[in-house]
Amino acid sequence: MDDADGRAYRDAMPEWLAIEVSDADVPASSWRRAYEDALTEAALTNGADSWEWHHTRWGVVLELGFDTDEHLERFRRLPVVRAALDAVPDPVSGLLVYRGRGGGAGASVPRHPRPRPVAGAASLPVPAPDQCVGNRLCAADLARDRELVTVGAVQ
Repeated sequence: MDDADGRAYRDAMPEWLAIEVSDADVPASSWRRAYEDALTEAALTNGADSWEWHHTRWGVVLELGFDTDEHLERFRRLPVVRAALDAVPDPVSGLLVYRGRGGGAGASVPRHPRPRPVAGAASLPVPAPDQCVGNRLCAADLARDRELVTVGAVQ
């Protein structure tokens, strides 16, 4: 697992950076068209080995894969990257920058369906509470008795 320098096999895994831009008065897709070439060129010339753009219901997501953490940090400090991030349609609440894959990445372990309930596992309806106090007859009991008498008379 470790090579001669003592590095673990994890060193070969890419470092991912996700930039999510939300729609505002101006759609995020127009921000993408304005800064796509500059961000892609900056990423590729500073150690990125892969990139993907995703359109979502709320905007766009740029996912960048870097060989090392140093390459990722160098990319984030570039003036062209800072200028692009400053120019998002909603700079207050419309920008998320974080490590890892973006919003469309899904879970690393797939979700399994929940087991279906077996027969008899459904809950029964809760009976209506009696509104009687002591030995007095309840309105529900009187109505039930009337129904029984009426049903008995029909037969």
